[in-house]
Amino acid sequence: MKNIRSLSACVIVALTALIFRFSFPNIKTDPPLKVTTWDALGYYIYLPAFLIYDDATELKWFPAIDSQYQVSGGKVYQANKVENGNYVFKYLGGVAILQIPFFAIGHVAARLTGHKQDGFSPPYQYAIAFGNIVYCIMGIFFLRWVLLIFFNDQTTAITLLLLLLASNFIQYVAVDGGMSHGYIFWLYTILLFATIKWHQKPSFLWAGLIGFVIGLATISRPTEAIMFLIPLLWETQNKEAAQAKWSLVRKNIKQLYLVVIIVFIGVMPQLIYWKYSTGSFVYDVGSKWDFLAPHLKVLFGWEKGWFIYTPVAFFFVFGFFFIRKLAFRKSVLWFCLLNIYVIISWHDWRYGGSYSCRALVQSYPVFALPLAAFIYRTAKTNWSIPFLLTGAYLTAVNIFQLVQCNQGIIHHADMNRKYYAGIYLNPNPSPFDYSLLDTDEKPESEIGFEEKLIYAHKLKTKLILEKDSIQEMLSLILDFENLKSDETWLMVECSATSTMPDPILYLMISLNTRKSIVSKTFRSFKPPNGKLQRAFGFYLKIPEQSGQGVIKMAFRSNSFFEGELKSLTIKRIKRKIEPLFLKYFHIGRAGLPKSDL
Repeated sequence: MKNIRSLSACVIVALTALIFRFSFPNIKTDPPLKVTTWDALGYYIYLPAFLIYDDATELKWFPAIDSQYQVSGGKVYQANKVENGNYVFKYLGGVAILQIPFFAIGHVAARLTGHKQDGFSPPYQYAIAFGNIVYCIMGIFFLRWVLLIFFNDQTTAITLLLLLLASNFIQYVAVDGGMSHGYIFWLYTILLFATIKWHQKPSFLWAGLIGFVIGLATISRPTEAIMFLIPLLWETQNKEAAQAKWSLVRKNIKQLYLVVIIVFIGVMPQLIYWKYSTGSFVYDVGSKWDFLAPHLKVLFGWEKGWFIYTPVAFFFVFGFFFIRKLAFRKSVLWFCLLNIYVIISWHDWRYGGSYSCRALVQSYPVFALPLAAFIYRTAKTNWSIPFLLTGAYLTAVNIFQLVQCNQGIIHHADMNRKYYAGIYLNPNPSPFDYSLLDTDEKPESEIGFEEKLIYAHKLKTKLILEKDSIQEMLSLILDFENLKSDETWLMVECSATSTMPDPILYLMISLNTRKSIVSKTFRSFKPPNGKLQRAFGFYLKIPEQSGQGVIKMAFRSNSFFEGELKSLTIKRIKRKIEPLFLKYFHIGRAGLPKSDL
């Protein structure tokens, strides 16, 4: 069979996407799968609003839906109320248009299986989740076709594997399947396909398809409008090619007019919706941009920097040096540079909860071209074997980190250098590793430390907290009279259980002395296979001083929390044997028994 390697690569990527879809979360478990939540709800909400409830301006139906399915994220930010009293959706509707076939499948399946035909019951969730995968699998095969135009089968296969398995692509196709990125990924592959076809043999069909894709992509995410650079600058890699290109355009100028008309037609559904909701064809959705001060941390920050969590992206950039003679040189170079600049200029540079830089995922088909050029050139050098080994390592690390991400080990927003180092390729991180999300203090090594237990609570104690309420647990008074070492720490370990999987339990600790106050808050660690378990493990450095110190501890939660405190221990560790005397203690409001010490 011809080009079997690249075909096999497509199959491997598709199977990997399906494996992740079935695994995170496990679709057989309770509660049922939900993908139309948070930002994904903003893209999807058009469909139930117009096709089921016939109410896209008052949203009288939504409070009941949100109460039952909890899809908004707690605060309904997906729609804004405007001056005329109507609600208008914050997110544009292009993705909803792409979701229509799978929404219809979900609607029919809901009726056949006895589920509610309310737009949010399990059949709709499964249909949307797997619909994203279907679009992307089609896109992968279109991308394979594009790559084989310029490169051999082996280069194409390696490109597809590295591009899609060593990056955050799988996360936004297979797991966060309601997001926009996978749908727009398919549009980019269609645009590349149609662009090549038009340059091979200009026709109204390919011109119209180019215009339609640009228009639909623009009302999916407005920043995708810059994709017009791809067909515009295609085959302008040098002076001679550019002259031939513009001559071809002049000969087919009517097709260019068609592109513009179809782009406008593609954008019209959004303009009509805005007119319907606000009374105006134009609506400011409220995005803020920092074009004069772009955020380089989007690329290099430890929170979710693209080059840190998707280091295969370095190969994308290296490829720009090897596309000089290729037809897509200027179109790819200018598009990628402008695209990156726009993305790092968005005011909300974290892009919400995400793994790596999710805003670049949809444009990976364009980045595939310089990546393939780099792979093709490297294969002809003595660096081919080291490159393949590096690529295999980056792929394995990425798959491992995708698992960590979906287990909650890689945090969706608050990563930092020390924590990332603590969990890197660590299959079983401890609560002490997790504490580095909230503190940068931790002994370099416990070798040579002396350990002394100063408090131990092992009785089960009920924990019931309303949102943001505080339940005090204990207050200890310590004597630091003889403490002189700067290598003395408190080591705290705590375990609890919850009756519900979602609430985050926070432990607040303060150390008040005559000369200083040290206060920290730690979020609970949920073991990957223990959704109802909560654990804390952290160190608190004791300042060098004399006099008494008071340790106070309390719990709070980000929402209603009900559970049990299983154990709580406080130890003192220090390098030098210097007495730390526990003079007396006072129990706080929780009423823990004195015998626990």
